[in-house]
Amino acid sequence: MKYTEVHIQLSPIEPFRDLLVWALGDEGPYDSFADTADGLLAYVTTDNYDPAFLQQAIAENCDGCSVQFQAKPMADKNWNEEWEKQHQPELVEAPGNITVWVRAPFHPARPESTYEVVIEPKMSFGTAHHPTTRMMIALVATTPTAGLRVLDMGSGTGVLAILAAMRGAAHVDAVDIDEWAYNNALENARHNNVDIHPRLGDASLLPSLSVQKYDLVLANINLNILLRDMPAYAAALREGGTLAVSGFYESDVPTLLSAANTLGLALSARQTSDGWCALQLHKK
Repeated sequence: MKYTEVHIQLSPIEPFRDLLVWALGDEGPYDSFADTADGLLAYVTTDNYDPAFLQQAIAENCDGCSVQFQAKPMADKNWNEEWEKQHQPELVEAPGNITVWVRAPFHPARPESTYEVVIEPKMSFGTAHHPTTRMMIALVATTPTAGLRVLDMGSGTGVLAILAAMRGAAHVDAVDIDEWAYNNALENARHNNVDIHPRLGDASLLPSLSVQKYDLVLANINLNILLRDMPAYAAALREGGTLAVSGFYESDVPTLLSAANTLGLALSARQTSDGWCALQLHKK
């Protein structure tokens, strides 16, 4: 498979690097990314490389940032295999001495862990390497989910949905706009012998899915999408239910809480890691 490497130079780098990763990878066709001293490298199959899409993503996410990019074709390799070689397992530690071992099928098991989630590394977001994913995993590992209806928005690999199912959730929907993530979540559910329901789409699916309201909604996405879709999340949540969100910086919390309060969502708990934040909100 032929790939194109795009070197994107940013000044300043943060928070624009992470915003672009979300825009290009979560809503676009880019498969993988690597940080550089001046920005990032972004990889996309050559057939899917579209400079106009890249320029639009930059315009929508990099206001106040100087951006330059150069694209070049890569040698024809099995890039997914190359990426898998670099993939490492992650141990997530949660309160109460709870541990979650997130590994690929080719990594050793860790029977002493409280939970073990096997994730086939197909470049979908959600392999526990990012602080936001680790915070959300810890949250799911410590939130009572037995018998609950759970929704995982922007589910990526399905790791959060799978963990919720392992912990006894009665029904779990996992929604992602990316077909690669949808198929990866299906595969990972089989790896872990759990019953989840991956869905291909976005928040527009929720009215049809939430005829019976959810008890817990998880959304590890980015600030712009959270602000846009939070009304849909709130509408899908039962009174007294919990909305857990991450994918944003500590500096974004006032903006998110302002939007949440207008929807009848109040802050229950807050976590931070490496400048990133996760919030638990309850519906009044």
